[in-house]
Amino acid sequence: MEPGLVVKTQLTREHGYAAARGPLTRSDRPTTVFTANDMQTHGVYQAARELRLRIPHDLSVVGFDDVPAVAWMDPPLTTVHQPLAEMAAAATEPALVLGRGEEVPQVGLEIATTLTVRESTAPPKEE
Repeated sequence: MEPGLVVKTQLTREHGYAAARGPLTRSDRPTTVFTANDMQTHGVYQAARELRLRIPHDLSVVGFDDVPAVAWMDPPLTTVHQPLAEMAAAATEPALVLGRGEEVPQVGLEIATTLTVRESTAPPKEE
């Protein structure tokens, strides 16, 4: 991926908007925007609307978190779903062990995510 297309920013709608404006105005603009969280996608949607880019016809957008409200966006957002209950349980167990004064072993933990495909993505247009 081209380094200029990766924008590090805060996880807000406003910063998602500001981060999207530059890449979306390029002559070789990206076909997809993937954000670090779902909140940023609200700003990406706003930038796309202002630039008259239709989601997903002109631009695909993918978020990360799968908060319930994104199913109501227009169009509904494709996003990476995080199993929050499983994540909370995994974080709670070591906290309980520490609360008992016991040592928590250092272990790696991977929790699977899934892609929730909705209407904000489509194959890129052929040129």
